[in-house]
Amino acid sequence: MRNTWLNTLFEISNKNKKIIFIGSDLGFNVMANFKKKFPKRFFMEGISEQNIVGTAAGMALRGFIPYVNTIATFLTRRSFEQNVIDLGLHKLPVRLVGNGGGLVYGPLGPTHQAIEDISIMTSIPNMSVFSVCDKNEMRQLILQSQKWKGPMYIRLARGNEKIISQGKRFKIGEIVTFIKPEKYTIFSTGSLTQEALQSVKLLKMKGFNVGLIHVPSLKPINLNNLKLKLKNIDYIFSIEEHISKGGLGSILLDKINELDLKKKIQLYKICLPDKFNSKYGSHDELISYYGLNSKSITKNILKKIKINEKKKT
Repeated sequence: MRNTWLNTLFEISNKNKKIIFIGSDLGFNVMANFKKKFPKRFFMEGISEQNIVGTAAGMALRGFIPYVNTIATFLTRRSFEQNVIDLGLHKLPVRLVGNGGGLVYGPLGPTHQAIEDISIMTSIPNMSVFSVCDKNEMRQLILQSQKWKGPMYIRLARGNEKIISQGKRFKIGEIVTFIKPEKYTIFSTGSLTQEALQSVKLLKMKGFNVGLIHVPSLKPINLNNLKLKLKNIDYIFSIEEHISKGGLGSILLDKINELDLKKKIQLYKICLPDKFNSKYGSHDELISYYGLNSKSITKNILKKIKINEKKKT
């Protein structure tokens, strides 16, 4: 996923001379091809993310489209005021690309684990927020991003995810049907859609048909598109690598409230707890520990379904 976004940016930079790449302490060879071909549009800065966002804002005011790339926590927590005042307030076309969304940087501890970045960035007026599921969606997002009005935050997952979005059309603001909506339906975002898809298969083997909706565009969300998906849904399981506050589950609750539907929809959050992670380990180990792998998701959903169905008998 990370290589795809960088390669796609290099591709579109050959035609769009307004694009600028700004990295923060990313390593010697990152975007070496971009640096060689477009030296005046390449900037690799040190650990100074607040200044970099301000620099990108200044470039955007001069008509350029800067893409800023570094670790997600540094782009969101550390640069919050700059993101609000320099980018959001002025609605500038700066693209913030955050490496390591969620628990990807597990071995580095809570300072590097972006567990509340979606909440932070969706709270900023005019800021759009995205979390795609694979490199195919990432490519489509980067292609569309160059013409988008206003600032964007793009959350990157670990990388090397399976391609699961074949034949799926990505469009900013739209949500994507992977498995047709059922009474019980999963809504997921980012790379956890990979786990959610496997969970749906496991649930089917146990005799339960569960739908799956993927939400790569967390802000904006097309309300008409969402309303159509909700038509046959009574229970939602929101799955995300993010704390319960302000993530996908909270966004869905807000949007459902805006729609003022004539029926009740129950939503269960399957996510990270509302606390900093105190464990160290690989990404896979932490996902398993917090119950966000396919087997744990399946077990959690089965428990909820059985409780709900028992209440009706």
